[in-house]
Amino acid sequence: MRIFNFSLVILLFFIWGCSTSSDSETISEEHMEMKEMTSTEASFSGDFVSSAHPTSGKATIDKNLKVLSLTNFKTDQGPNLEIYLATDTSASTYLSLGAIKGVEGDYEYNLPDNVDYKVYNHVIVWCVPFSVNFGYAVLN
Repeated sequence: MRIFNFSLVILLFFIWGCSTSSDSETISEEHMEMKEMTSTEASFSGDFVSSAHPTSGKATIDKNLKVLSLTNFKTDQGPNLEIYLATDTSASTYLSLGAIKGVEGDYEYNLPDNVDYKVYNHVIVWCVPFSVNFGYAVLN
């Protein structure tokens, strides 16, 4: 019985790691000065919607297909969050753009070459240890 209780406590600790948090990371001057792209400068864009956690903002890929910009972005903190380009909200097939740079503000991610954004049309905030989609934007 003690082993069961101990295992339950450990499990709850890990689940709590993906829970809502009011803490936010400091936004650097560089990110604060980033200007939102106009529709003529963007090839693909979409608004974030919440999934497992409140998530908002806009995802935009520039016309040269080199940079993904997150503007007015906000989500909860969690363990090992990454930004994925994926084929669906379950991240059945995905490309990781790396660790999340922050949970509130404007951020840029370099994009790999030769990606079909009509196929990889979801930008997802993914909690790696728990395979949880915090929120996503569908690129159009």
